Amino acid sequence: MITFKQIEALYWIAELGNFALAADKLNTTQSAISKRINELESVFDMEVFDRSRRNAKLTEKGAELLALSKDMLDMRDHVLERMSSPETLHKRFRIGVTELTALTWLPTLVKMISQSYPKLIIEPQVELSSTLLEKLGNDSLDMIIVPDVYDDAAYKVCRLKTVKNAWMCTPDYVLADDVLDFQRLSQLNVLTQSNLSGTGVIYERWFAQNNLKISRTLLSNSLVAQIGLTLSGIGVSYLPIAAMKKYLDSGLLKILHVTPQLPEVRYAALYRADRDSRLYSDVTCYAAETCDFDRVLIGGS
Repeated sequence: MITFKQIEALYWIAELGNFALAADKLNTTQSAISKRINELESVFDMEVFDRSRRNAKLTEKGAELLALSKDMLDMRDHVLERMSSPETLHKRFRIGVTELTALTWLPTLVKMISQSYPKLIIEPQVELSSTLLEKLGNDSLDMIIVPDVYDDAAYKVCRLKTVKNAWMCTPDYVLADDVLDFQRLSQLNVLTQSNLSGTGVIYERWFAQNNLKISRTLLSNSLVAQIGLTLSGIGVSYLPIAAMKKYLDSGLLKILHVTPQLPEVRYAALYRADRDSRLYSDVTCYAAETCDFDRVLIGGS
């Protein structure tokens, strides 16, 4: 008979690349992980991993078993979610967010989930929107919270609140306080997010729709880096107004009044339609309840 412990060992070795990391992940010893794999190989009378390689490389049959094993683990989790109460449900829940959510309201969301599901193991990940969507698609994440730019019937979408951005720079980078048209703005060094970012995609589309072109663009894939570059006086950037309050109040940054104004960016919680359950519905509701981009950025000064 095979066991879920053996299947989990196989999954995490393949996922993390070696036996030691899998042992840490499953809170056991490397020898125990090796024993589970040996038992699994004995059941099927075949090698699961290629022992001639330094890293944990699956054999052809091992890869086939892994694919089937993922289905078994998914079904186990599905049964647990359906039959367990929130107080007793014990499983991992992997939630992916972008930097702005991580630096504002993610701690409140995690706390609310933990209060309702005390045995749930919450594993947040912070990545670019495009990376999060890819991980959601390949089942490496259970839910993501990203700018509402992805429209796919494969996902359940719960739309959350919007973020109001404005063009900002240091006070000495642009001395004038009058209204700037976009043509004048476009002659400056403009710091924008790339199309790997959900916000970057939304604003790229908006620029194109309004025939707005920027002459000198400096792309960044990180909100924190974008803030740092703006504070360094390198150029002008669109940043979330509420989250940047400390920098604005202290005079380190100022808002430029540019026409036309930037549209607000709506965020959404997404999960796979084939993973629908009470847990996903509850976490989505918690996200809608705790979503608050008006919080001051964590670590701001």
